[in-house]
Amino acid sequence: MNNDHWQPSATLETLKKRAAMLAQIRNFFSLRNVLEVDVPVLSQAAVCDPFIDSLTVEYRSFPEDTVQHYYLQSSPEYAMKRLLAAGSGCIYQMSKVFRNGEVGSRHNPEFTMLEWYRLGLDDQALMDEVAALVRCITGIEQFQRFSYRQLFLHYLEIDINTASDEQLAAKMREEVEVSGDYDRDGWLNLLMSHCIEPQLSGAVFVYHYPASQSALARLTTDEDGISVAARFELFIDGVELANGYHELTDAVEQGKRFAADQQLRAGLGLPQRPLELRLVKALEQGLPDCAGVALGVDRLLMLALAKTQIAEVLPFDFSRA
Repeated sequence: MNNDHWQPSATLETLKKRAAMLAQIRNFFSLRNVLEVDVPVLSQAAVCDPFIDSLTVEYRSFPEDTVQHYYLQSSPEYAMKRLLAAGSGCIYQMSKVFRNGEVGSRHNPEFTMLEWYRLGLDDQALMDEVAALVRCITGIEQFQRFSYRQLFLHYLEIDINTASDEQLAAKMREEVEVSGDYDRDGWLNLLMSHCIEPQLSGAVFVYHYPASQSALARLTTDEDGISVAARFELFIDGVELANGYHELTDAVEQGKRFAADQQLRAGLGLPQRPLELRLVKALEQGLPDCAGVALGVDRLLMLALAKTQIAEVLPFDFSRA
């Protein structure tokens, strides 16, 4: 701890603008009759995504009691879906979330996430609302839309529907020096992050991700009848801002995906964390047809205020926490 670092990492002028923009976001949802909720950031279960590391908290009922492990949530998604299954209707939450090991110019282990769910919308319709919110905060007017496959064809001349794993690996090694070996999604992710995302200019929605990258999205088919994820991401000048789904409502499929993630974690030597099986129970009860999206608020403010470091829009960044 550096005791000299008592000052805020953002200027007071920026913090006033931040407060005004947070109020704008809340007004955006108030005008649309979307209910604000406030689910816990502590949970008995952790996210099972192998590429997100949860922060663990020790809880004791009294000082000498046995430790119970809780987890700081990386997203309010699981709890919000339990509310949706209970009949909440359209909801949003803007709150702190936590991810271990994520520090950098655009990352802070503790950051503000905006997540919302809209009943009766699919991923394509939700993109319209995401664009409306981003336009309200940043003034950006033009939003482009490309399928994941279109981007690979345009930037790398690769058809992901027919390319072999070996062809993907060869293309990656042709573009960037890389060591080690990866599975198909590993090569796709590397090509996307290293070769395509840096070339994206302006506001770009990417949709129809490969079915193997569906996460918590349902599956659909593209114009060629190929199974794809009903999922989108929004990038602005190559920076990921939002990730949305036409939400999976199948409890059996959700249970299978949780189990597959745990198996992958085990294969990678990662700790096995308690699964959020209450979400599976909620889906058994019935999740209404809906689309949901998570958006990084601090990154949105960076864009709106033309800042290059996330610390510049936070009262105190991780180095001053």
